[in-house]
Amino acid sequence: MRTLVWESTQNQLKMVDQRLLPNEFTHIFLSDHHQVAESIQNMAVRGAPAIGVAAAYGMVLAAIKSSAATVESMRTALVSAAEVLEAARPTAVNLPWALKRMLGVAANHFDSVEELKRALLDEAHEMADEDVEINMRISANGAELIEDGDTIIHHCNTGALATVDYGTALGVIRMAHDQGKKIHVLVDETRPRLQGARLTAWELLRYRVPFDLITDSAAGYFLRSGKVDKVIFGADRVARNGDVANKIGSYMLALAANANNVPIYSVFPFSTIDIELANGSLIPIEERPQDEVLELKLFDRKVTPDGASARNPAFDVTPHELITGLITEKGVITPPFEEKLIRLMGEG
Repeated sequence: MRTLVWESTQNQLKMVDQRLLPNEFTHIFLSDHHQVAESIQNMAVRGAPAIGVAAAYGMVLAAIKSSAATVESMRTALVSAAEVLEAARPTAVNLPWALKRMLGVAANHFDSVEELKRALLDEAHEMADEDVEINMRISANGAELIEDGDTIIHHCNTGALATVDYGTALGVIRMAHDQGKKIHVLVDETRPRLQGARLTAWELLRYRVPFDLITDSAAGYFLRSGKVDKVIFGADRVARNGDVANKIGSYMLALAANANNVPIYSVFPFSTIDIELANGSLIPIEERPQDEVLELKLFDRKVTPDGASARNPAFDVTPHELITGLITEKGVITPPFEEKLIRLMGEG
């Protein structure tokens, strides 16, 4: 199942509409970069790796739709399109990473606009295929840490839906299960958009991985009771020192895990590392509309009083001191992180 597929006959990007899951599995078809930016902002597509590849295809659509007659004017149009796409969501570094890579292709010499368009499409295809291959390597590296009989808390959604295919943190769980390890997953809901309850639970049912859904606030109970062996989540941006920005709630989960001596792992591709940022305090944190919090309903009735206001940060930062290891396509990285991340980034 690929979340993103290029429809060559129509020059469209086909993507799974994750807003409708688990009740409805359907696709939307995007024909210009503005639609791609909107799909990222409204979370029809989500997950740092998937957002990056979606943006790459958005650049292809911008080139196809452009009326630019010269290569130079096309480059100007692509810079404008990249600005629109990058503004869609600020925290996940895979978004600017992918746009920079596409603009790097456009900077090469081309004899015609059509040649540039083909090169951009080839690069987007390569990025999509790379994502799947990298996720498989990440999952294989992480699965080595999973022991038969483990109970694992997983936060948010990091499976095939968050990538082009297979997944990162949930990919580790999926591969360990496929290896025959008897594991059990505690899936926290991940409020306010319920990516755990809606998406991770949906994926685990498809993979036949045993799990129980828990409220976000129940994680501490299970950790303190000795019923959890590992905590695992993804990342949207990783600073040079190993601080990890991830879905809101990750920091509290890491604190509880650390207090109870439960190892905690963050799982991501190297494209999620922002080597220019010294630490997590410099990572921009997206704040989403307060309606996502206030429109909570129970028995078809709104549970918040009229006139209430809310704050809705989409991410928080887990300090590197709380993290046992970083699981990447280049292996499992253990503390101290900074020197190792710099060296491995240089090798890339």
